[in-house]
Amino acid sequence: PPVGVEPLNPFQVPLLNTAVLLASGVSVTWAHHSLIDGDRGSFVFSLFITVLLGVYFTFLQAGEYVETSFSIADSCYGSTFFVATGFHGLHVLIGSTFLLITLWRGVSYHFSSGHHFGFEAAAWYWHFVDVVWLFLYISIYWWGS
Repeated sequence: PPVGVEPLNPFQVPLLNTAVLLASGVSVTWAHHSLIDGDRGSFVFSLFITVLLGVYFTFLQAGEYVETSFSIADSCYGSTFFVATGFHGLHVLIGSTFLLITLWRGVSYHFSSGHHFGFEAAAWYWHFVDVVWLFLYISIYWWGS
């Protein structure tokens, strides 16, 4: 970052956000295994946890935006930070919505152990969002600070 721009501490909220998304990756995988095993209760519960973690990530990210000492207009660092994390945040919102719809479909018995492509598509998307976050965390928060 340029002189006068104070980057966020990568070991505070950004690290918590990393843990939240990694935990959500575990919970969506738990949901997948539960669905394959025919354990509908665990499927619904773990998918609900995944959606909650996605929403929690979004609230933490919004709080981080309020706390930053720089804006999108301050520098190349500020614009890169807000565009990259904002675009990722948009994908988290899309993924959370996708998972919420999948949760509703699961509660409505639309999936079985052999028929659940909609859930698998949502899970793969969510894992993609997780991996992108790891790249952002390392490049923008850790290396960029």
